[in-house]
Amino acid sequence: MPVIGDGERRARLGRRQLLAPSARAARVEDVADAVVGLHATDAATVYLSACARLARPSAAEVDRALYEDVSLVKLLSMRRTIFAVTEGFAPYVSAAAARAIAAKERATLLKHLRDHAEGWNEARLAVAEREVLAALALRGEATTAELAADVPQLRDTMLMSAGKPYEARQSVGSRLLRLLASDGHVRRCRPRGSWLSSSYPWALVPQWPDVPVREAKAEVVRRWLAAYGPATVEDVKWWTGWTLGDVRKALADVDAQGVELAGGAAGLVLPGDDEPVAEPEPWAALLPALDPAVMGWRGRDWYLRPEDVPALFDRAGNAGPTVWWCGEVVGGWAQRADGEVVWRLFRDVGAAAGEAVAAEAARLADWLGEVRVTPRFRTPLERELVAGR
Repeated sequence: MPVIGDGERRARLGRRQLLAPSARAARVEDVADAVVGLHATDAATVYLSACARLARPSAAEVDRALYEDVSLVKLLSMRRTIFAVTEGFAPYVSAAAARAIAAKERATLLKHLRDHAEGWNEARLAVAEREVLAALALRGEATTAELAADVPQLRDTMLMSAGKPYEARQSVGSRLLRLLASDGHVRRCRPRGSWLSSSYPWALVPQWPDVPVREAKAEVVRRWLAAYGPATVEDVKWWTGWTLGDVRKALADVDAQGVELAGGAAGLVLPGDDEPVAEPEPWAALLPALDPAVMGWRGRDWYLRPEDVPALFDRAGNAGPTVWWCGEVVGGWAQRADGEVVWRLFRDVGAAAGEAVAAEAARLADWLGEVRVTPRFRTPLERELVAGR
């Protein structure tokens, strides 16, 4: 059985995830396809992850793909995480993951409406959805608040956790629009404000072609192995959020080939993808919270030391900003209120690495300009760096 060691895996990561300078792309669509999908739970991650892999980093280039050409679309999909994927790949992601999640979202919303709102049932929800889609067809795009002027029942609220210290009212409108987005009927438009803003209008989207679920899951796994392989069955299961049975079926459908990883672990690659990859030039990268590279595998010991995990991840398992050197996480970074990008290395990685990290920090600060980024999920090291500790 072919053997693929940790060094080879790091070489693949640098080239295939476009992190080595010579591998960087010109267009955001190429970046999204290279990593299968850009994490988009935090709006900033899409921009930061893409620009780390662009030859000429620019928020305007990401805006173009998301809001002008709409060649990059956001879907609540794998692991109930929002991913930004290319328009051509979206039908496969929708069939492989988003549809099943949308069905669960619908069931959950119906239960909450029955339990926590007055006069709501499945029929009323269906009517409200049709009215929202009709209103959007007339307006072109609109925020949830603007749509509530056309569909007044969107103003209804649900009292959640009544009587508890953390009781709160949730807007029916916000939940309904989220459901329509999960179902692939609407999309988020350009935010009202900067690209970091969470206030955005909605617009209708063309319906994608119907792809059989099994075919879609095989395509997702094929693309994932091309970008992340070699990997274990557990890695694939974790990243997709599917059942073990679905994962094994998809791996069989793409004729995944077995390889041996460091320590004798069983790994998988696409057929014929067991040949060595040329090691790229030495490279450094400052990647954002939730970047696809750090969140790509369940087994991370080959690029991230276990003792560094507590500083870089929050309690829910969300990764914070990371500093990379030649395929390994060697530290973390943050941006302070005055715009300065600061970092901390966990160990001595040499003068050349230090200079490369400083150059990447300057590159990041240059394209960010006056923008200040605070990760949605804050981690211990990021907080310490911002505070100057």
